[in-house]
Amino acid sequence: MDKRIKVGKGDITKMEVDAVVNAANTSLLGGGGVDGAIHRAGGPKILEECRRIVSRQGGCKVGEAVITPAGNLPAKHVIHTVGPVWNGGKNKEEQLLTNCYHNSLSLAVANNCKTVAFPNISTGIYKFPKPLAAQLSIQAMERFLASDSTIKQIIIVCFDEENFRLLTNLQTS
Repeated sequence: MDKRIKVGKGDITKMEVDAVVNAANTSLLGGGGVDGAIHRAGGPKILEECRRIVSRQGGCKVGEAVITPAGNLPAKHVIHTVGPVWNGGKNKEEQLLTNCYHNSLSLAVANNCKTVAFPNISTGIYKFPKPLAAQLSIQAMERFLASDSTIKQIIIVCFDEENFRLLTNLQTS
């Protein structure tokens, strides 16, 4: 695994990075899981900016990403990306999840972010199989980093033990 990719366990809202990635929903107006935690910890500035984006473009499509200030978070920016809901792999879920990582990293580079923290996108209530999501996330990050020198560090912040174990195993293999 590329040495710029690190795996950790903890609370993404505490990460002191240029950008944290939010596993958002298409409305961008907050929700449960990572999305709710980021909106609660970041305060009203994030929601205000998300509302501006919604009024301008109507939300965020699955696989796409948008950026806002980070409000009260220790990060500078929040990159909101919408992961796919798992439907047995019949609706291009793998490509859409890969797009989440690629588009988030592209947006980070466009906004001069050198350090980025990701959650495990779509592995919670969206039910994406964790082993497959882990593999796809690492592949997408490595592909991106192979042609980019802006990003100095990516931290995958795992909330649960299963994702942490899966990604740690990929990191050492």
